[in-house]
Amino acid sequence: MELVIEHVSKRYAQDKWGLRDFSLTMTPGVWGLLGPNGAGKSTLMRILATITRPTEGQVLWNGENIASRPNALRAVLGYLPQDFGVYPNLNAVEFLQYLAAVKGMDARSADQRIDELLQMVNLYDVRQRPLGGYSGGMKQRMGIAQALLNDPRLLIVDEPTVGLDPEERVRFRNLLADLSGNRIVILSTHIVSDVEAAATEIAIMNNGRLLTHTSPEALLQSVEGKVWEWVIPSAQLAAVRQKHLVSSMTRRPDGARLRMVQHQPPAPEAQPVAPTLEDAYLFAVAGGQREALR
Repeated sequence: MELVIEHVSKRYAQDKWGLRDFSLTMTPGVWGLLGPNGAGKSTLMRILATITRPTEGQVLWNGENIASRPNALRAVLGYLPQDFGVYPNLNAVEFLQYLAAVKGMDARSADQRIDELLQMVNLYDVRQRPLGGYSGGMKQRMGIAQALLNDPRLLIVDEPTVGLDPEERVRFRNLLADLSGNRIVILSTHIVSDVEAAATEIAIMNNGRLLTHTSPEALLQSVEGKVWEWVIPSAQLAAVRQKHLVSSMTRRPDGARLRMVQHQPPAPEAQPVAPTLEDAYLFAVAGGQREALR
């Protein structure tokens, strides 16, 4: 099983590109697609879900071009878009039964699958309630359930933890990890902790381009010895932020404790600290932005 993205670009206007020359080969596992808002993640997800076509390049699912022959992929695709919506007058069971019929699923096996999924996303007890009365987090969990209806080989989830409370986010991350077996799971997000908990591979993108593709362990190693803590007077904070990449800040009675990512210590009194995936992600995006300006 293989999803091959070859030199894909998407142009929306004469000088506006959502993607530029994006190439990546995906095999089974959880792929964390990280990037800031506007990086092109949703554009890529819509192309992979056969909703829109690339302007240039091609995407191959097991050797077949999904633009010219999309049905082979659609039959095994599960997709949770960022702007997922529901029919407010239907309850959870009716909504999933409708989608199962659209997917061509057998009614008896669909009903059994629907019960399993509603238990999995913790909505079974409210399955008869109209979806219009669901909270944002409940609707998001319904979106996760519909994406899993046909037990997909390719599962695409775009910003899936938006609206989920911390407990629900942990449950969803665990669910993704459990699903990773013999399928390709693409988790597109700007929340590093979601990727950190579930991903076996990480791809970072910005400005429509792929910056790096690596394992979480290798990404962490890329900033080993480059993360520093430095306490400065609060009055210096604005000036320091203009010159340095600050990944986090904590205010203290004696000033501000900054966490910074760069090759050399920002000052003699700065102390080296162990890196986090957030540090590595910010460092990669900052490097990509510097390259784009050259």
